[in-house]
Amino acid sequence: MTVEQNVLQQHSQKHQQTLLNQLREVTGTTDVQLLQQALQVSNGDLVEAVAFLTEKNAKVPQQDEATYYQTAQITNDRYISVGSQADTNVIDLTGDDKDDLQRAIALSLEESNRAFRETGITDEEQAISRVLEASIAENKASLKRTHTEVWSDSPNPHERKRMENCPVGLKNVGNTCWFSAVIQSLFNLLEFQRLVLHYSPPARMQDLPRNQKEHRNLPFMQELRHLFSLLVGSKRKYVDPSGAVEILKDAFKSSESQQQDVSEFTHKLLDWLEDAFQIKAEEDREGEKPKNPMVELFYGRFLAVGVLEGKKFENTEMFGQYPLQVNGFKDLHECLEAAMIEGEIESLHSAENSAKSGQEHWFTELPPVLTFELSRFEFNQALGRPEKIHNKLEFPSMLYMDSYMDRNREITRIKREEIRRLKEHLTVLQQRLERYLSYGSGPKRFPLADVLQYAMEFASSKPVCTSPVEDIDTTAPPGGTIAQLPPPASAGEQPDACVSAEGSGSGLQASQQQQQRVSIHKPFTQSRVPPDLPMHPAPRHITEEELRVLESCLHRWRSEVENDTRDLQASISRIHRTIELMYSDKSMMQVPYRLHAVLVHEGQANAGHYWAYIYDRHHQRWMKYNDIAVTKSSWEELVRDSFGGYRNASAYCLMYIDDKKPFLIQEEFDKETGQMLSGLDKLPPDLKVFVEADNKLFEREMEEWDALQARKLQQEKLALAAAAAAAAAASVAVQPMSTEPCSPDNTAPQHDPEYMEQQSPSGDSKHLQEDTERAISKAAAEHDEKSPEALLNTAMKVEYTRLLRLAQEDTPPERDYRLQHVIVFFIHNEAPKKIVERTLLMQFADRNLGFDERCKSIMKVARAKLELIKPDEVNMEEYEMWHQDYRIFRETSVFLLIGLELFMKKSFVEALMYLIYAYQYNKELLAKGPYRGHDEELIAHYRRECLLKLNEYAAALFETGEEAKVNTGLSIMNDLVVPCLPLLLVDEMEEKDMVAVEDMRNRWCSYLGQEMEPNLQEKLTDFLPKLLDCSTEIKSFHEPPKLPSYSTLELFERFGRVMTSLTMGRTPADGR
Repeated sequence: MTVEQNVLQQHSQKHQQTLLNQLREVTGTTDVQLLQQALQVSNGDLVEAVAFLTEKNAKVPQQDEATYYQTAQITNDRYISVGSQADTNVIDLTGDDKDDLQRAIALSLEESNRAFRETGITDEEQAISRVLEASIAENKASLKRTHTEVWSDSPNPHERKRMENCPVGLKNVGNTCWFSAVIQSLFNLLEFQRLVLHYSPPARMQDLPRNQKEHRNLPFMQELRHLFSLLVGSKRKYVDPSGAVEILKDAFKSSESQQQDVSEFTHKLLDWLEDAFQIKAEEDREGEKPKNPMVELFYGRFLAVGVLEGKKFENTEMFGQYPLQVNGFKDLHECLEAAMIEGEIESLHSAENSAKSGQEHWFTELPPVLTFELSRFEFNQALGRPEKIHNKLEFPSMLYMDSYMDRNREITRIKREEIRRLKEHLTVLQQRLERYLSYGSGPKRFPLADVLQYAMEFASSKPVCTSPVEDIDTTAPPGGTIAQLPPPASAGEQPDACVSAEGSGSGLQASQQQQQRVSIHKPFTQSRVPPDLPMHPAPRHITEEELRVLESCLHRWRSEVENDTRDLQASISRIHRTIELMYSDKSMMQVPYRLHAVLVHEGQANAGHYWAYIYDRHHQRWMKYNDIAVTKSSWEELVRDSFGGYRNASAYCLMYIDDKKPFLIQEEFDKETGQMLSGLDKLPPDLKVFVEADNKLFEREMEEWDALQARKLQQEKLALAAAAAAAAAASVAVQPMSTEPCSPDNTAPQHDPEYMEQQSPSGDSKHLQEDTERAISKAAAEHDEKSPEALLNTAMKVEYTRLLRLAQEDTPPERDYRLQHVIVFFIHNEAPKKIVERTLLMQFADRNLGFDERCKSIMKVARAKLELIKPDEVNMEEYEMWHQDYRIFRETSVFLLIGLELFMKKSFVEALMYLIYAYQYNKELLAKGPYRGHDEELIAHYRRECLLKLNEYAAALFETGEEAKVNTGLSIMNDLVVPCLPLLLVDEMEEKDMVAVEDMRNRWCSYLGQEMEPNLQEKLTDFLPKLLDCSTEIKSFHEPPKLPSYSTLELFERFGRVMTSLTMGRTPADGR
């Protein structure tokens, strides 16, 4: 075949695939065989093919097997669809306006064909174009967003600095989580990483591009090299992939936006990389058949062995990503078994001619990187839209492919036949067991052994007779009125006869009233039960001999049934075990593939979020790559998020690597020193220069930030100093002249902490002053003639004893004495003795203790003692740290107080930020000690409830459909709820928070299945990816709200009232 013929054949095959894609999109039919038949019947006319598939009351046509298998024999499409298609239904699009519908379809297809003829761009490429346009538009729009939205970077570059040896993340530049998931999975294939990094453009690059592919692929390849080099050596925590996305966007033109499909993108990415490497391979191996490293790495071959009307055929085909159906299967092996066999295959192994037809697939060559696409989307023909399949599908970390290899064809067929025979026998045994476990002919069935046991218990029961009216008080019916009871019936009368006799009394009205009375109390007055009724079911007449025989039979039968049940269960277990071990012998474990990456999708068919789990062979652990967040993970977390059946998350693509080819993930070593290369040492010279330049830019950004912060800090210090000087001048101006000599405190004033400042005898100072004066009075009463120093020591002991007693009380949350005094907080948290003593001394050194000579003298002694404390006696940094913690504790209490008050007033929008910051500050405090903060569970409960209330309110506004209300609802979600979700997801051990997030997401995802106006659909499509973003990275956030100033007494009392209200409402209590 000449080169021209090969090109024409490839173009013809690609055009046929394009027609199939168009036909699938218009009709929704996913059955490849049916689509191919429609094209054959219509001779390639898409309008006639659509009419064929949408014929009114059309039945599913019989498969044209000759056409299907002939097509399979001549095709050379690398991306052919393998595996059986379960859905063979067609969509009935016909109706009264059939002609209009057909004209619309024809017009659509004509425009699609015209676009293909003019541009050479397929529908698949146009689909990628749509999402790339959306991605770039989203990236540009993010530059205009405020700091409260989720896509903005932190202004502090130190928060974006890479931790040592941590993997680098990829920024989501607008619905590009699919890009991040695929690129990270490929980047962590070290052989692929090396191929990309060391790719050098063709020498004739200046003469290129010769065609559209080269114009597109070579610049993309260069941009991918830059991106990979940043992932290797960047000092940034995450990097921006916009350059590569821009190249993709420039290749196509479209204005629509949608979430991109991972498998489609991976197909196209590998296709472009293959083309780029092919150009280089052809240049390097002129005259020889070039080897393309992308093909050798990702593509394999399988043999299609089939029988068509008694005639056998074999055909070898190439594959890349291998698609597997998920629906109806429980694990990956079942999916593979179903995909490897199509049709009725009995005749494949028989020498006799048969009319039955079918085919098997056998791998002849597996690629080093084996990728499976899990088909988790199906088209719901009734609703006219795609839906996601959430079924659970298990897959192993080590997959043995021996049973699917052509070289093991005969032994695998024998084993498959044995498994088939065992499963048939297993079905029979399970049916027999079911008859034992669900015995009976009615709707309710019971285990037969239990039925026999019940019969034995009934037979051995002794009747205990009693009169039915002895224990029934018939004088006062339940209604509270006295009913006139009929005379007792004779022994031979039936209850019904008694009722009818009463009903035939005097007039109709009296009869009706009597019937009403009788009907009300009929259970007590009209049911004539025989006087010898047993108290519990028991046989009336049975002899000792009969009972002995019956018990003997029932006991023997029950033992036989139990033995039979155990034997059946044991046989079923043995068969299950035999099937599980069928391929476990060493001869069938020679082709091991280890799981390298799992690409996960969370959401619905129309919207969702992608991330990847990738195995780090060097550290022997799983890592989670979620856009900019790269975190340690585990197999248990992977199973939870990937198997499906839990939440809306499930694996969408599995990437296995040949375990016998370690070069795929082997690190590179220096040939001279033998040391492992890392960081910039892995890069070729041109990329090393590129990364170093980017790192210098980032370092300069951090230096500029540090300089800016230093200037701000200096300005704040100057402002504080100026304010302090002004305040001191004002204080001197208003202070009366004193005739007493100056004391040391005039030259070196002691600065109290904010909450202990005593500037006026009101509020906090008055409360603290009263406590101090009481302690002084009590000390003076005990020792009337002591010196001021002795009185000070005694007063401090009195005050400390009082505070210690408060600290030791087992108080409920509504009486939290830590809010009354800092020393109670210190005692709870075992602060150093020197810290407590200095704090107490500061209390007695208050200048306001000057209303009588005794207090004034004690104050002067206290201030003199403070001056005598040497720096080495009290660590002032530690002292300030303890008082700073108490300030944070008070702020946390105020945040919590206001948040709970607003929550109880149903002001959820205002309450949210207070509760958010209360939780964050409280968590920081609890990290230092269990008594430094409030009950974390209580704050988490109301934070969670507040978000759920806001989510419900925003969803209700969205449901109105009114533009203003819809925008308000989405603003609440975008500005308040969505930025807070990472705070709930960051601690995945908190199950209640995880469930709450899922409830919020499910509420919005439920709208995907509802009819709504196009503008609402557009807003929903734009909003859902932000809601479904599973990143736990805390983006830039709201500033904390301004806190009002509360006196100690006011804070203590208001906090107590709020906590009392919560306790009465039976909410979680403070667990101090």
